[in-house]
Amino acid sequence: MAEVLSQAEIDALLAALSRGEIKAEELKEEKPEVKAKKYDFRRPNKLSKEHLRTLYMIHENYGRLVGNFLSAYLRANIQVKIASVEQMTYEDFIVSLPTPTLLSLFTLEPLKGTALLETNLAFVFPIIDLLFGGRGETPVRSRELTEIELHVLRRLNSRILEHLSYVWADAYPVTPKLESVETNPQFVQIVSPNEIVAVVTLATTVGQNDGLINICLPYMLLEPVISRLSATQWFAGTGEAEEGVGFREGLTKILLEVPVELIAYCGRARLKVRDFLQLQVGDVITLDRSIKDDLELYVDGYPKFRVQAGLVGNKRAVQIMEVV
Repeated sequence: MAEVLSQAEIDALLAALSRGEIKAEELKEEKPEVKAKKYDFRRPNKLSKEHLRTLYMIHENYGRLVGNFLSAYLRANIQVKIASVEQMTYEDFIVSLPTPTLLSLFTLEPLKGTALLETNLAFVFPIIDLLFGGRGETPVRSRELTEIELHVLRRLNSRILEHLSYVWADAYPVTPKLESVETNPQFVQIVSPNEIVAVVTLATTVGQNDGLINICLPYMLLEPVISRLSATQWFAGTGEAEEGVGFREGLTKILLEVPVELIAYCGRARLKVRDFLQLQVGDVITLDRSIKDDLELYVDGYPKFRVQAGLVGNKRAVQIMEVV
């Protein structure tokens, strides 16, 4: 607020101007205004850029693990890459979601609170098609998910959430647990509308179909571990992120679950077509090896071992004798 001059002060000022003691230019100079930075109290920034950067690095590994797991589990080329990490209000996040979509509510014990995994239908429908023996195609028209599809996806999302424990191991040990699934975003209220959340967006590619996976982490859930969400803290004593214990354990678990086909060849024989057509029950075919020779065991079409045939209880089995 400007100071109000008295009449005596005004007269003295005019007299000083007339004598040249004060220049008129000096009176015109004004102090520069202090520019205030706008701050929205309704949408405060509770997560710093460093926190968001650390969340980006953590879930960059998560996207890689999930992509490898789905590719092995569904025997298809599936890519999952991180797209962005942002903070916003929970209301803004819910409004941005399509309807219908698949929402999986889960916890990260021992942290208190509920988080949200959103998988939109552009990602869900190709996965459903692959699970039921298709080629990963999407329906022409969008529709609601059936009860059978929800049950199958609930089990799959539970497996997808398991990988969070591996990527979070270096920052804070957590145990994900799927609580429930929902298809309408308006029915899911895990925090107040004005609460700040961190939204991790993963871009997915299933065949020719592009989709999105969103992970919503409320600030209330992250608050106990905020101090650990710094690059210095996260990388301390672990070397590069991909060399961390959590990453190796997750990769090992994925490899152990990859199904492989084993075929043991007893031998080979060449027959003429007329002889093949005359085969009857009880006929004997002479093979190119004796019973003392080792058999070849093929793993996914490649010869890997030499084995001997036998029985384990009432089941046929082979004993590995050497590696090819």
